[in-house]
Amino acid sequence: MGVFMGLIVPLPFTVKRKLFTFVSESPIVAKLQYGLKITFIFILILFIDSVNRVYRVQLELAAFHKEGSGMGAAALGTDRMEVQARKFYSQRNMYLCGFTLFLSLILNRTYSMILDVLRLEDRVKLLEGDKKAGGKDSARLAQAGDVGEIGRLKEELAAKDRDIETLKKQCEGLTREYHSLGDKVSGEKEEGAKKDL
Repeated sequence: MGVFMGLIVPLPFTVKRKLFTFVSESPIVAKLQYGLKITFIFILILFIDSVNRVYRVQLELAAFHKEGSGMGAAALGTDRMEVQARKFYSQRNMYLCGFTLFLSLILNRTYSMILDVLRLEDRVKLLEGDKKAGGKDSARLAQAGDVGEIGRLKEELAAKDRDIETLKKQCEGLTREYHSLGDKVSGEKEEGAKKDL
C-alpha cells in the first residue's frame, strides 16, 4: 500500500519523470522487482493452498453437522469449535493472499499507466516546442527545431514537389517534340532517298 501511495502521490512533472526514470533503469530496482515476482508466485501457491484448505474445512464442518446427533455434546462442541477456528484461519489466509495478489496486479497496471502518461506528456511538451522535455526522442526532435520550423520545412517540401511535377511535364513535352522532329527528319530523308532512286 505504501508503494501504491507513492505511485499516485501528486508530484511535479520533472520530479516524477526523474523518479520513474530511476526506477525503470536502476539495476537494484530490477533485482528487487525480480524478487517480488518470485514472492508473488509463492503467494499464488499459498492462495491455491488456502482455497483448498477452506474447501476441506467446509467438508469437515458439513460432516460434523451430520454426525451431531450421535456424539456427546461436550466432545461435539470442542471438535466443532476447533473446526470453526480452522475455518476462520483458512478463510483469513485465503483473503489475505487473494487481496495481496490483487494488489500486485493493481500496482503493476498503475505503474505501466503512469509510465505511459509520462511518455505522452513528454511527447506533448516536445510538440508544443518545449526543448527541456527529456527522453530519447527529444534530442532528435530538438535538432529538427520547433513546430514553426517543421511547418516551414513542409511548405518547402511541397514547393519542391510542385517543381518536380512541372519538370516532369516539361520533360514529357520535350520528349514528344523530339519524337515528332525525329519522325519529320526521317520522313524527309526517306523522301530524298525515293527522289534519288
